[in-house]
Amino acid sequence: MRKVLLTAALGLALIAGLGAEDLRLDIMFSNDVHGGIDRSQATFMNPDFPPQLGGGATAATLIKQVRAMGGPKRASLLLDAGDFFQGRPVGTVTRGKAVIDYMNAIGYDAMTIGNHEYDIADTELIKTLADAEFPILSCNIIERRTGKLVPYTQPYIILERMGVRIGIIGFTTTDTEKMSFPENIKNVDFVDEKEAVGKYVDILRNQENVDIVIVLGHAGLPYEIESTYLSRYDAKGNPFQGERYAAWGWDAQEIAREVPGIDLIIGGHIHKGIPKPWIDPYSHTMVIQGYAYGSNLGWFTLTIDPETKTVSGYELPALREGMMITLFEDQFIPDPQISEAIETQVAIAEQGMDEVVGSSAYYLSRTNVDAQSLMGNTITDAMRNEVKADFAFLNLGGVRADIKSGPVTYRDIFQVMPFDNMLVSFKCTGEFLRRIIETRVEGSRHGLVVSGVNVVYSKKRPNFDRVTSLRIGGEPWDPNKIYTCATTDFLLQGNAGLTLLTQVPQEDIINHQINLRDAIVNYFKQHSPVKTKIDDRWKRDDNAKPTAEMMP
Repeated sequence: MRKVLLTAALGLALIAGLGAEDLRLDIMFSNDVHGGIDRSQATFMNPDFPPQLGGGATAATLIKQVRAMGGPKRASLLLDAGDFFQGRPVGTVTRGKAVIDYMNAIGYDAMTIGNHEYDIADTELIKTLADAEFPILSCNIIERRTGKLVPYTQPYIILERMGVRIGIIGFTTTDTEKMSFPENIKNVDFVDEKEAVGKYVDILRNQENVDIVIVLGHAGLPYEIESTYLSRYDAKGNPFQGERYAAWGWDAQEIAREVPGIDLIIGGHIHKGIPKPWIDPYSHTMVIQGYAYGSNLGWFTLTIDPETKTVSGYELPALREGMMITLFEDQFIPDPQISEAIETQVAIAEQGMDEVVGSSAYYLSRTNVDAQSLMGNTITDAMRNEVKADFAFLNLGGVRADIKSGPVTYRDIFQVMPFDNMLVSFKCTGEFLRRIIETRVEGSRHGLVVSGVNVVYSKKRPNFDRVTSLRIGGEPWDPNKIYTCATTDFLLQGNAGLTLLTQVPQEDIINHQINLRDAIVNYFKQHSPVKTKIDDRWKRDDNAKPTAEMMP
């Protein structure tokens, strides 16, 4: 049996010299839940014999245990850093209502908005958020019509625990502009995260006179925390570049370093949990973030000096997992009331989910090897098959789960493709098709998930001239020939860095009125057992020379 090994007293103190009379603030947090409030299996731990996770009902048990430790010198907060519903069926089908109902029931103190909240139109999102019995925070979403913060959020709240005034600011990554359907965000603008957070930290510190500032933001630490930090800042903590040039929004590391006055940042967005807080060596701001899909609940304890009401250190509750408490059902018995409420919603949302639609001869992994994966290849083959296209493509981050060998259900495919992207096709010249591919191998980019083509490229060649060989349908590429390309409406609107696609004339586009998920279902029905392989459709060869047809 897995055990978290909670310490009998107050946890493992990681900073020496804590006073016996220090106050303790237990901070429980979630991020990137993506509808993961229901039971699930931890296939990421063991694909063949996955342990059972209890989702929201198991989290509720842990939350109640932590709250039960409260007293005059110990209190708690429960916070969420966004992307709360779009992903698992119970979240997606209910447009987030089931998740909000759960969060109400267990008593969240606040939540910020993530980019995937705008996978639905803002009019729908507003209806869902209106049911929340807790504050929705974001200080940088502006209503275009008025130029003011959108009415369904507030920039900050002030809560009092143990006589300590705690200011909590929320923000939403500006990456949302690049990752959402333009139609869904047409009424809003996302302003600079760092500037907005700095503004409200100043208000909290100098006008509201709070003791502690927590930033709840849908942005996380970089994957390579320390090496990225060293590439950004010199030995004195100063940025190497006076002006920042970046395609994406400010992340939690940058805000921690460059916005003074923050005690703690709770982040998300990147789906990578860390076992203990990262602390900026100059500002001393702590950053914490968890994994995704409700597999764990974050929990750590701030220690607070009762006289100065400032942070004196922190404690971690678990010897092995740090602050990332995995929600195993055999460790935390699901709360019966919460469990019943969730299962009722799940039963409605998942009607027909266990229908077998086909089978796979192999374990279809989403792990990329030079832009190929068995799962990714299957999806793009399905796209090309559905609309009889010459070429199909998908962004590398568009595949969200594996499929085991054997029978395949609609549920399996939903987990692979949880988002409601529609299948589209368009006509273009061979030269435009080549430019699409070149766009995704320039700089440090590593390509596309593709079908119908054979691509060889070299990273040693200049940007936009890296493709050394291109065959379409087994035939040499023709720059003047008209080809049919299949992709998603999400990418066709210029997302994921494919701004080139916004140049496609509207008259050359066909919306096939089929969800990509359903196109994959159709493929399994027609081609089972599916026997996808890693083949020669995509290859990096830095020594390759251009073929004759690729020469100017």
